[in-house]
Amino acid sequence: MRRHLLSIDDLTVDDIDTLFDTAAEMHDVQNRQVKKLPALRGRTVINLFFEDSTRTRSSFEIAGKWLSADVINISAKGSSASKGESLRDTVLTVCAMGVDGLVIRHGASGAAKQVSEWVDAVVINAGDGMHEHPTQALLDAYTLQRKLGPLEGRHVVIVGDLTHSRVFRSNVLSLRKLGASVTVVAPPTLMPSGIDGWSKDGGFTTSYDLDAVLPDADAVMMLRVQRERMSGGYFPSAREYTVGYGLTRDRLALLKPDAPICHPGPMNRGLEIAADAADAAQSVVLDQVSAGVAVRMSVLYHLMAGEDSSE
Repeated sequence: MRRHLLSIDDLTVDDIDTLFDTAAEMHDVQNRQVKKLPALRGRTVINLFFEDSTRTRSSFEIAGKWLSADVINISAKGSSASKGESLRDTVLTVCAMGVDGLVIRHGASGAAKQVSEWVDAVVINAGDGMHEHPTQALLDAYTLQRKLGPLEGRHVVIVGDLTHSRVFRSNVLSLRKLGASVTVVAPPTLMPSGIDGWSKDGGFTTSYDLDAVLPDADAVMMLRVQRERMSGGYFPSAREYTVGYGLTRDRLALLKPDAPICHPGPMNRGLEIAADAADAAQSVVLDQVSAGVAVRMSVLYHLMAGEDSSE
């Protein structure tokens, strides 16, 4: 395993299997009365978030604390970045304090990789622009594997705002590495430019017809419509988007009864996913949240305390 986790491409299939095996052990910690392991005692981890987050930042904080690390959260709104300090100066200042690990979320694609070239600390990408979100993809695959068993040959459908989604990009990479077949579905305005070339190289298919692909899906992943990243009309109205691409009550009936329903959160209920689907028995949305802590504990352990951490 490499020194940093910047992209799913940094991981081999064996690396992912190792992370999942460790995550399964870490998952047991959540059921203990005392949720502490000494693995990162004496290590300091900074969660440096330039974008808002609930699930990712909280799960990284819990993961670090349960591994006995000293965890400090820094947000752009409460840092000197809000006064105009550059990203480089911010991370160099933070790391000059003796930080061992830096978990970073930033609105610019490639920011995490750039930071990894400036500092000696371990860098974990918690989402960079519209590029990647590797730990989200890992926890999604881990959740599906726990529900479905090995993902080899399984058909996963990813639906929604693909243009603005870093989660989609990382999930395609991870699911294909694990042998799943992937179909991505979106309206033409939210299908990324150049995706036909990537789909040929990446081994996944594209579709504009959600109703046609749902019956064959072993799992479906609904993506949030990222209205904060949009400028202009990507679709005429919220209702029209829901009619064409939302996981509605009627579409829920098209799914196999045991096909897991995923959503990385936060959910726009009534837009990309109906309450009936979000709260259905086959929904694994809360399982994903729980898995997020276990997977991020595993990532922190292997990068900062495991046998490969010194390489």
